[in-house]
Amino acid sequence: MSGKTIKIIITRQKDMDSAPYKETFELPYRENMNVISALMEIRRNPVNADGKETTAVSWDSSCLEEVCGACSMVINGKPRQSCTALIDQLEQPIRLEPMNTFPVVRDLVVDRSRMFDSLKRVKAWVPIDGTYDLGPGPRMPESKRQWAYELSKCMTCGVCLQACPNVNSKSEFIGPAALSQVRLFNNHPTGAMHKTERLQTIMDGEGGLTNCGNSQNCVQACPKGIPLTTSIASLNRETTLQSFKNFFGSDNV
Repeated sequence: MSGKTIKIIITRQKDMDSAPYKETFELPYRENMNVISALMEIRRNPVNADGKETTAVSWDSSCLEEVCGACSMVINGKPRQSCTALIDQLEQPIRLEPMNTFPVVRDLVVDRSRMFDSLKRVKAWVPIDGTYDLGPGPRMPESKRQWAYELSKCMTCGVCLQACPNVNSKSEFIGPAALSQVRLFNNHPTGAMHKTERLQTIMDGEGGLTNCGNSQNCVQACPKGIPLTTSIASLNRETTLQSFKNFFGSDNV
């Protein structure tokens, strides 16, 4: 539509040690724009709403089809993927902020190491020694495979951690993403070999399962609709059983 413009207010930050500030941009409207395409327009012509040249805005993106999880940011107050945030469906002015649960590297780019370190902590993978052909693995029942597939959709976007009030700079809580992956790999026929170790990890020390406050923000924010709270409820039961096993010193409880 001729003459129509888009107003975007971006919370910017030069580096990890700098104070954040807001900068406003106005750009011509086009049909079918998403937040990423708007940011690309700003990068092509980095001039703010006051007509002053500025530095190009930094952000993360890769696949542009809600698969990689890289383009997460806070859009109009809600954490989400910017590649699927359509301009026509957003209230203006559009406000873009980094996910402040994570350290801000620059502008909208954040360091998600906290989440990846949590996945390492719980061994969110199927451990197999060597790269040689081991032949076909054990089959998974179809009923279990269906819900396991839903958990496997996690793209480590970090949106659930941003939405969770228990994940912050004063807490070591590993967050719903890593907990859901514990459930996924504990129920994998091969991954189950490390089930006890994973359960002990989320039972012991700081940041484990007991840090969940059951706000359920995570499941509402997840762009893939992963049943995160269902996983957490299941793990509560599993850790209770594991605590009995530990007490009686038996795996037959």
